[in-house]
Amino acid sequence: MTTTGAPAPEAAPPACCTAPAADGLDDDRAATLARVFKALGEPARVRLLSLVAAQEGHEACVCDLTAPVGLSQPTVSHHLKVLVEAGLLTRRQRGRWAYYALTPGALDQVAEDLRTL
Repeated sequence: MTTTGAPAPEAAPPACCTAPAADGLDDDRAATLARVFKALGEPARVRLLSLVAAQEGHEACVCDLTAPVGLSQPTVSHHLKVLVEAGLLTRRQRGRWAYYALTPGALDQVAEDLRTL
């Protein structure tokens, strides 16, 4: 209180206490993007994604991906599974071989999310 008996005016909050922007990613989109980043945190997975993207039709058989990355088929299959779980690739079984393709729009969505950060 001041000496006149009136309450003191409230001080403005310091500049560091301003309200956060409301346009950030929501929790679900942030979790999805983090899963994508985690999947892309392994160089072999980035290479596999680029190999699939470079194929005609953006689709490749797992049997065609092992030699370029120099890894065994089970290791390549594991990395491809992580990319599928992250939503970057799709998987279709044809006989005994699995074929992987880019998920339509997935890379565009990641790029858009990065632009909004």
